Amino acid sequence: MVENFVIDTNVAISANGVNTHASFACQLACIELLMACKNLPIAIDETGLIMDEYKRHLSHAGQPGVGDMFFKYLHDYQYTSDNILLVTITQSDDGGRGFAELPSNSLDASDRKFLATAVVAKAILVNATDSDWAQQHELLESLHIKIKQLCPEHSCK
Repeated sequence: MVENFVIDTNVAISANGVNTHASFACQLACIELLMACKNLPIAIDETGLIMDEYKRHLSHAGQPGVGDMFFKYLHDYQYTSDNILLVTITQSDDGGRGFAELPSNSLDASDRKFLATAVVAKAILVNATDSDWAQQHELLESLHIKIKQLCPEHSCK
């Protein structure tokens, strides 16, 4: 069974190496993962919430960093690549959930779209520097979502 991946924005930001507290080793781990993105099944939401967040932090030009290259790849091929899975997530008026696919939770509102996408796509969440994912391990376990911590020195406090 091929596993899908949902990539938190902090991975691309860390790969770019600008405006990040990520160590060099962390940046390198993010670069290595994103350089393989064309061969990985990446899940994003069809409503564009994840792409909108990427857009706030990354460049459509695909440069100067590897995170920008990843964003450009998703942007250019989201409707034509077999490796990019567009899934439907449903925003909820319930402020305690954020999305119909999620139970009530205390996850940061900006992270909920990633989790809802991971739930629908049955994907692994990839994180670099956000400690919220480690703090929410019980929620992730209850939803049967695995997390790939690229930089545990930053994300598992």
